[in-house]
Amino acid sequence: MFVPLSCSSGRHLCGLAGLLVSVSAHAGGFFEDSSARVETRNVYFNRDFRDGHGSSAQGASKREEWAQGFVLNIQSGYTDGPLGFGVDALGMYGFKLDSSPADSNSGLLPSRGHEPRQSVDQYAKLGLTGKVRYSKTLLKYGAMLPDIPLLKYNDGRLLPTMFHGASLTSEEVSDLRLSLMRLDKYTARDSTDAQDIRVHCKNKRYACDTTADHFDLAGLDYRINERVTAQYQVAKLENIYRQHFLGFTASQPLALGSVSADLRLIKSDDIGRARAGEIDHRAFSGMLGYGLGGHTFSVGWQRMYGDSAMPYLDGSNPHLVNYAQVNDFAAAQERSWQLRYDYDFKALGLNGLTFLTRYINGDHVRVPGSLAEGKEWERDTEFKYKVQSGTFKDVSVRLRNSTYRSNYERFARDMDETRVIVSYNFSIW
Repeated sequence: MFVPLSCSSGRHLCGLAGLLVSVSAHAGGFFEDSSARVETRNVYFNRDFRDGHGSSAQGASKREEWAQGFVLNIQSGYTDGPLGFGVDALGMYGFKLDSSPADSNSGLLPSRGHEPRQSVDQYAKLGLTGKVRYSKTLLKYGAMLPDIPLLKYNDGRLLPTMFHGASLTSEEVSDLRLSLMRLDKYTARDSTDAQDIRVHCKNKRYACDTTADHFDLAGLDYRINERVTAQYQVAKLENIYRQHFLGFTASQPLALGSVSADLRLIKSDDIGRARAGEIDHRAFSGMLGYGLGGHTFSVGWQRMYGDSAMPYLDGSNPHLVNYAQVNDFAAAQERSWQLRYDYDFKALGLNGLTFLTRYINGDHVRVPGSLAEGKEWERDTEFKYKVQSGTFKDVSVRLRNSTYRSNYERFARDMDETRVIVSYNFSIW
C-alpha cells in the first residue's frame, strides 16, 4: 500500500504509531524483531544566484528557506513459518520555520500559487510497504527508498523522495545478489502527491513532464573476493530509455596506507515511442583514492559520449563520480575531472569531526542552440561534527558550501550555496 498524505491540521503523523496492529496469534518475530527510529532534521538552505535576475523560474536572485523535518521509519519483523510476512511504514513531516515569497521554491517545502509563489506551512507523507520473506529471498510492495546504481533516491533537501512499486531481492547463492524491480509512482522530496514516474529535465536537457507507465530494473551484484565487487544492472523507462550499468569497486591495503578504485560504465538509448526524443549516450566515470592516516586524496575522471545528456529518473541521483552538491557534469559530450581531499580529525584525537573539499571542472559541453563550447566548474566544502557524549550525544551538525560557475547561463545559472543541517537519530524501540 502507498498512502501519500497532506496533513494541513495538527494531526502531524496521522497516527503512525498505531500502524503495527494485531496480526495472527502466531506472529512470532513480527513484534519481537520490529524496530522504530526517528530522524529529526533542521535544514537552512541559501542559494544566491550570482548573475542577478536571469532566466530561472520567476527570475529570482536568491532561494532561502529554513525548515524542520521528521522521518519515522518503522520496520516489523516476520511471522513464523517458511513464508514470513511483515509490514513497514515510512512517515515524513516537515514544517516551515522561515520563508518569504520572493525567496521560496528552494526544494525544502512544497510551493503554492504562481506569482509570487509561497511555501506551505507544513506537509506530510506516509508510505506503507508489505513484505514477504522466504529463505534468503525478499519480496516487497509499496513505498521504497531505493539505493542502487540506476536508482538512488534523492535526499538532498528536508525530506527524501519516495518511490512506489514492487521489488524482489535474492541472496540464495553465496556472494551473489539478484535484484528485480518495477516502479510506477514517486512522491517528490517537496511534495505530498504521488506522481507518474518520469525522466529528469535538469537544464532543459529533456522535456519536463515526460512520464512513463513504469520503470523496470534487473541487476546482479557479485562479490569476487573480500576486496573486489562487480555490479551489472539494466533498466527501462517505458517508451523513453533503456540503460545498462557495469561497475567495479576495489580496495587494497599497502605497506603505507591503502588505495581504492571505483569504475562505472553507463549506456543509454531511446526505446519504443521515444517520448523524450532520440537518446544516444554513454558515460564513463572513475575515482581513484589513496588513504593514509586521517587523510584521503582522490582523483576522478568522467566522460560523456554520444549526442545526448545522461537520462535518469526525476527524484533520483545519477550514479556518477562527479555528481556533486549542485551539478552532475552529465551534459552531452561533457568531460570533467575532480580533485578531492577528505580528512578525519579522529587522527588528531577529535572524534566525530570530518572535513571534505573537492573541485570539479567540466568542458567540451554541447550547449543546445549554440556552437560555443560549454564550460563549468564547482567547488564544494563540508564540515561535519557528530557529538560523541553528553546530553547532545549523536546530534550531528553539517555545514556545506558550494560555488558553481558556467559560461552557458541560459541553462545553468552561476550560484553560491550554503546549507546548514542539524540532525538527530534515535530509537523508539
